[in-house]
Amino acid sequence: MLEEGRRLRDLGKDVVVAVVETHDRDATASMLTGLEVVPRVTVEHRGIELTEMDLDAVLARHPDIALVDELAHTNAPGSHNTKRWQDVDAILEAGINVITTVNIQHIESLNDVVEQITGAPQRETVPDSVVRSANQVEVVDLAPQALRDRLADGQVYPAVRIDAALSNYFRLGNLTALRELTLLWLADEVDSSLKRYRAEHGIDQKWEARERVVVALTGGPEGETLLRRGARVAARSSGGELLAVHVTSQDGLRETNPAALAAQRALVEQLGGTYHQVVGSNTPEALVTFARASNATQLVIGVSRRSRLTALLTGPGIGATVIRESGDIDVHIVSHAAAGRHLLSLPRLGGALSVRRRLLGFLLAVVVGPLLTLALLPIRNPDSLTADTLSYQLLVVVVALVGGIWPALFAAVLSGLTLDYVFVEPYFNITIGRPTHLLALTLYVVIATLVSLVVDQAARRSRAAARAAAESELLATVAGGVIRGDDALQAIVSRAREAFGMRGARLEAEGTQPVTDGDTQGTPSTTMPVGERGRLELFGPDLQASDRRLLVVIVTQLDAALEHRDLSTVAKEVGPLAATDKVRTALLAAVGHDLRRPLAAATAAVTSLRSRDVVLSEKDRQSLLETAEVSLSGLADLLTNLLDVSRVQAGVLAVSLTAVDIEDLVPSLIDELDLAPGDIVIDIPDDLPPVHADGVLLQRSIVNLLTNALRYAPAGQPPRLSASTFAGIVEVRVADTGPGVPDDRKEEIFQPFQRVGDLDNTTGIGLGLALTKGFVEGMDGTLTAEDTPGGGLTMVVSLQAEPAPSKNEG
Repeated sequence: MLEEGRRLRDLGKDVVVAVVETHDRDATASMLTGLEVVPRVTVEHRGIELTEMDLDAVLARHPDIALVDELAHTNAPGSHNTKRWQDVDAILEAGINVITTVNIQHIESLNDVVEQITGAPQRETVPDSVVRSANQVEVVDLAPQALRDRLADGQVYPAVRIDAALSNYFRLGNLTALRELTLLWLADEVDSSLKRYRAEHGIDQKWEARERVVVALTGGPEGETLLRRGARVAARSSGGELLAVHVTSQDGLRETNPAALAAQRALVEQLGGTYHQVVGSNTPEALVTFARASNATQLVIGVSRRSRLTALLTGPGIGATVIRESGDIDVHIVSHAAAGRHLLSLPRLGGALSVRRRLLGFLLAVVVGPLLTLALLPIRNPDSLTADTLSYQLLVVVVALVGGIWPALFAAVLSGLTLDYVFVEPYFNITIGRPTHLLALTLYVVIATLVSLVVDQAARRSRAAARAAAESELLATVAGGVIRGDDALQAIVSRAREAFGMRGARLEAEGTQPVTDGDTQGTPSTTMPVGERGRLELFGPDLQASDRRLLVVIVTQLDAALEHRDLSTVAKEVGPLAATDKVRTALLAAVGHDLRRPLAAATAAVTSLRSRDVVLSEKDRQSLLETAEVSLSGLADLLTNLLDVSRVQAGVLAVSLTAVDIEDLVPSLIDELDLAPGDIVIDIPDDLPPVHADGVLLQRSIVNLLTNALRYAPAGQPPRLSASTFAGIVEVRVADTGPGVPDDRKEEIFQPFQRVGDLDNTTGIGLGLALTKGFVEGMDGTLTAEDTPGGGLTMVVSLQAEPAPSKNEG
């Protein structure tokens, strides 16, 4: 660090040493020569003087570059920050570049590993994010034996500590492990930088910076074998990664075993890998795309479970396509116990069509075929063979459109045989005497297959689109129910029952009555936990596997709605206390201020009166007695004010909001302030509506405002108390024509201890503007300061007008 500082200084940079720990090493101290060192600040802790980096001095010096040693250092108590890395954050925020040092054992994420290696816990650590946020990280590497040689030569520790260090912390094995740990941590940081670079520059090609092994999972029994093989491949290189991926189809029709996938996902986590799930209609393409996006170097797939006969009839399968498309990614095809165990099974042609449609297709072929034959038989002749053939071809197409591939193939074969048996000479005899007859039968089968494939794809896309639309509609309804809040639970439960075609649904949750919809008698067919709060029960047919994903989303929304309900309940309970807390906060702040001065004055007066060392004249005695009387009277007034708001019970000041007529408060205000005629001007309209307020708090607030106004009003210009109403708001104004308050202090005067002219013991020990503002806000009102036209200050209290009673109230 010091070498870099000297190099930058020689290049003309403004470099200072903020702090360097030399540990009494002459070689380190000598490198400080020529570098400006900021003097340290002394901090006293338990009678011991400690020196720390002077953060204020560094910020004031504001160099281009500051050198800060030992980033993980813990500052002495009383410093600006607890940790030195927090000081570095402050320096960086000031626009100063920092070069700092940290040992590998002090990085937070490696703390437990270092303790396992060395047996010594590290109490001073620095978060990884702090180190990773550096623009550049440089490893100062030294061979373990070279470091031990430096120790033996006395270049690190004093002679008395050398043997202990070499035989404990600085053992060769410890240093080697720490060195490897350092290089691995830095490699991980470089890998993160590499990912950012590739993303920023749109680079998709595989860069073999480290082994990344992707294992393809189908949910079959071979999954565990593939995962363990992939983990062994990843472990062959230091820092290898294991990623497992499962491809689901867009229409959700691909058969999987959810239980097996869940177990394999748990195994992935045990092996230190990560599990991913992607959607794709083309499984090989989806696998290769995921592998390239992950910058994978190896792709592990299993040998097909299909038998040789099935592979011969249906093609080479996924493995061959993956190998062909993988490019520079190595593909491992792993054998397993289930390989080749599947017997020949029919391909899932027409799988997107329902069983009902397929049965209807067979029925159409069986019923319409004979009827068509009966209809064409009366006009049979050699010239009508073409029309007969097209008629049967139309039947095949119609059956394909209705029932898919298997009913269409059945209709094609049946139509061909019927044509040959009934309409081709010799009649009522099945013979293929001409090649054209065989060609016609073949064309029947080809056309039926092609039309069926189109129908199947259309059905798949139609089902996927309908399902996506239904899911979107359901999720929109669920989200809307959560936003509405009050009826969210009932809305979500009802919509879930309708979406899944259940006869009933019930939500059981702690702290609420069961929410039901439909018939909930009997045993539920499906039960899903809702967080830790309850469960959702569905009554009806079993859910399909593809529906459970949507059910998870609904359950998550139910959990959110329950949390919203709980928060709303808490908010309603806390709401009344919030207004009270505003008043109490202002009250306690003002009491601390108002009690101190009169107590001090009364104590000083009484102490002087009791003193025998000072001879007091009668006039002095009377002055001291008057001071004590005024101070104690002020305390009595303060206690009276507190008793007037005596809803303080167990530290809580209640606010009782009722209809208050401001005009009714005037006599009490005059009596309390002992006002004479002409001391204030009162302008309150007769038709002023009552306000929604606490009568005692409102009186205290107006008294405090009038006291302030009387104090600063010039002689012969009494303050003015007025009121008005507009748009349901009643404004009470207390205006004086005194010196006023500058605009930049109008907010400041509402803070405790901010009374202008508060210099003696006779200017009032009232609760002050801070307490008055707290009172007004506790009544859901506002207190603002405005300039009086012509000069002075006007305090405006805004409160809600009490709603007028409805005509039906009697």
